[in-house]
Amino acid sequence: MQTKTKWSPGPGAKVLGISLDDDDGWVVSAAGPVFGICPDCGRRTRHRHGWSNRSLQDLPVQGKTVTVKLRLSRWRCAHQKCERQTFTDRLPTIASPYARRTRRVSEIVGLLGHSAGGRPGERLIRRLGMPVSDDTILRQLKRDAALVSCDATIRVVGIDDWSWRRSWRYGTMIVDLERRSVVDILEDRSVASVARWLEQHPSVEIVSRDRGGLYAQAAREGAPQARQVADRFHLMQNLRVAIEEQMSLGGRATGRALLPDKWIGSAQIDLLQDDPHVDARHRRRGRHAHRESRQAVFDTVHALNEEGLSCSEIARRTGYGRRSIAKWLTFETPPDRQKAALKPTSPLYFEAFLAVCWKDGNRCGRHLFYDIKQRGYTGSFSNLERLLASWRRSERSVEGSASSAPIISHQRGRGVVPIRDPETGHVISPVVAAALCIKPRSMLTITQARKVDALKQGAPEFALMRSLGMRFRGIFRSGDPGKLNSWIDDAVNSGLVAIERFARVLHRDIGAVRNAVELPWSNGQAEGQINRLKTI
Repeated sequence: MQTKTKWSPGPGAKVLGISLDDDDGWVVSAAGPVFGICPDCGRRTRHRHGWSNRSLQDLPVQGKTVTVKLRLSRWRCAHQKCERQTFTDRLPTIASPYARRTRRVSEIVGLLGHSAGGRPGERLIRRLGMPVSDDTILRQLKRDAALVSCDATIRVVGIDDWSWRRSWRYGTMIVDLERRSVVDILEDRSVASVARWLEQHPSVEIVSRDRGGLYAQAAREGAPQARQVADRFHLMQNLRVAIEEQMSLGGRATGRALLPDKWIGSAQIDLLQDDPHVDARHRRRGRHAHRESRQAVFDTVHALNEEGLSCSEIARRTGYGRRSIAKWLTFETPPDRQKAALKPTSPLYFEAFLAVCWKDGNRCGRHLFYDIKQRGYTGSFSNLERLLASWRRSERSVEGSASSAPIISHQRGRGVVPIRDPETGHVISPVVAAALCIKPRSMLTITQARKVDALKQGAPEFALMRSLGMRFRGIFRSGDPGKLNSWIDDAVNSGLVAIERFARVLHRDIGAVRNAVELPWSNGQAEGQINRLKTI
């Protein structure tokens, strides 16, 4: 039976004595090995050249601090051909070179710092009898992270942008999704820098990204061997935005809902029959009609206020927000809307030049994009395409103006009728309708379910979009990418402009969307790391 236990700071050290100092802490005197081994030639030697002392913090005893006074020897190598003449005892199992704590204390500092943080970890470790500052804890965490990152092989990365200054300067964050840690932060958001980073890491097999084409192009150039994965959250967000846009096309809770049918007639049809981008006379007519409609709404709001109705009641009757009603009641005339000054990022900044090119027959989007790029355009090609698409729709309406005028009037008259909540009577906005459209029935509250039923009865296109939205969610839950093609075909043939556009863009990125259905990776960890960076 063993009656005494032998304590030692680690192998290779011999305890010489233990005492209690005046600061109410234990001091352990220890000495290194009696012979040395040359790290170059590997020969043993007993030729001592000198001494060196190290003071190490060790685990506490009875709640009191423990300091190890370790005396090490400096040896002289006996081998004449060895380049190293002298060397000092190295005890890697006890402490690292130049360290002030033993390895077992460093491990505990790293664990507590990782779980509690800097200052909370400092208070906790001091109470345990190992006083360490918060800066030391953070340095220990950084050293541990550097060692892990040096030895790790990066296989799955998530790439996303973050703003140094919003709408002005952006950077790129690259996250190792397997280890859930930030790998690198690039100073800019460009194809060249991301592709260069991917070329320096040929071990990357999977690249998770958002729907932006910038990182898709960078992944194709820098890591052609990697599989690209579109983020599922952004896919659902893009579908929600498309549904919101489609609901906005069908009629929003605007002032036109208060106007009589005479306002949904000649002015609107005239604007559709003429080209508003070429003829300034028709643009003035449209602005005049809009001012007249705002004046009619303004008079209606003030008339209801004179009847003694509150702002909340006026908002329920008109479909406007209560704050907007309260603001309008403070004015005697309708307030003018302040338009922001056009910038080179908008294609409307070059509207005059584009109108001339359009009239001369140059209507290819890529050619016009190159021309305005030479004149200082800094926006995207998609923004230009949206402007050109409105011009093309205007021309198509001119071609069929004679036969389609009554149909247009009927559609406009039906579309402006707002859909109201059956319980409160408030107008259901396109934002709320889009959010409810992609939410499963099992997750809806009783109030939300009634809103969905009211939207289905009042807007037939909402029922179709909800069916497509539920099928889209089901594809990701089932993990079967074979259903994507049929869904895209049904969306393209749905007759809904915004949904058709979303389906066509989805088809252009079909490879990454298929991988999003099959693979478990997403960009959620990258979004979380960016949020942590903003918090810091």
